[in-house]
Amino acid sequence: MSQATFKGILIEKNDDQYTASVQSIDESKLPAGDVSIDVAYSTLNFKDGLAITGKGPVVRSFPMVPGIDLVGTVTQSDSDKFQAGDQVLLNGFGVGEKHWGGLAEKARLNSDWLIKLPAGLSAKQAMAIGTAGYTAMLSVIALERHGITPNKGDVLVTGANGGVGSFAITLLAKLGYRVIASTGRPEEADYLTALGAAEIIDRNTLSEPGRPMVKERWAAAIDSVGSHTLTNVCAGLKYGGVVTACGLAQGMDFPASVAPFILRGITLAGIDSVMRPLADREEAWARLAEILTDDDFTSIGTEISLDEAVAAAHDLMAGKVRGRVLVNMNK
Repeated sequence: MSQATFKGILIEKNDDQYTASVQSIDESKLPAGDVSIDVAYSTLNFKDGLAITGKGPVVRSFPMVPGIDLVGTVTQSDSDKFQAGDQVLLNGFGVGEKHWGGLAEKARLNSDWLIKLPAGLSAKQAMAIGTAGYTAMLSVIALERHGITPNKGDVLVTGANGGVGSFAITLLAKLGYRVIASTGRPEEADYLTALGAAEIIDRNTLSEPGRPMVKERWAAAIDSVGSHTLTNVCAGLKYGGVVTACGLAQGMDFPASVAPFILRGITLAGIDSVMRPLADREEAWARLAEILTDDDFTSIGTEISLDEAVAAAHDLMAGKVRGRVLVNMNK
């Protein structure tokens, strides 16, 4: 391959034809930005799955390189924040939706979107965490700021087998919380227990329309599912409980009642990972580097090559993927 090209997934739309394939891309096609990066790893998130398969209106302009996460080495910088040789990571900011993303060997980005790779994390570990683990950490920090401590009671994690759920369980368990994991795949019970879940429940108990309030069951929750699941999570929160909303795997709707908010004083905290201020990003990544150890990465991540990523995205949308999927640009 010549130096003027690089390999990446390119999503194209011509009339009604929507395609995503690995292609050789001319470097002159890279978008504007003040930092150029050799990408080491990217990941497959739910949003990337929507983009690659076309099952959701994620991509805002065409052609598009997907990938909302990346970690790599700066090769050229017009910003005084970074210099050639720095290892940097990115999550969100519309990358992979409006601006070419991380599922390619090279990227050109706005320096305001980047942070330096935290000390104590390798490039591979950072992408094993990715937006999923970063979002889970933001959720845990939100619970802490709302006064949820381990002695307050159980914390429920929905979508437990997904990337956010897997890291939420791990982080909460390491911080001393008793975790209840909700999953639609009971055969994965051993995996969830190994992550730190103390109890596992069937997601069907939460995914159907329910009553405005039920018996108080958990002090807090991290929900990546939305819709009826989030409604039922709220209905079962203890007095003063908190739930973070950080995903919509079941749907964007929220068919809820104000009853638990008024009668139990619960809090619904929205978690945005895309446009999060720099200080919040740095705090979350510093906490991740502090809490997680090498052993925590052995069961959460599966590593694939860029050539395997399109097929893996279809598996992800079909519910066949457990935990995180790392895409190694050098594999």
